[in-house]
Amino acid sequence: MMDTIRRLLQEHGRLHMPVAQLSDFDDLYGAGLTPFAAIRTMLALEEAFDIEFPVAMLRRQSFASINAVGDCVNRLLSATERRAA
Repeated sequence: MMDTIRRLLQEHGRLHMPVAQLSDFDDLYGAGLTPFAAIRTMLALEEAFDIEFPVAMLRRQSFASINAVGDCVNRLLSATERRAA
């Protein structure tokens, strides 16, 4: 999952540096992520993982780091699995 998140950030995040140079905890906004690029990345994540970010997750903290994005995706995937069960 983290590899997919990194790939999508590389493709849609318009960061000032390659995602490979970032740790999971580096500040994505400090690396150049803009609100518009965060939305583009969110849409790509929704498509890749077949999830939907609720309004409550549409905040800066959700995209603050690769780890934060991963936490959001994990929570959404878990919620989707619970609904399917």
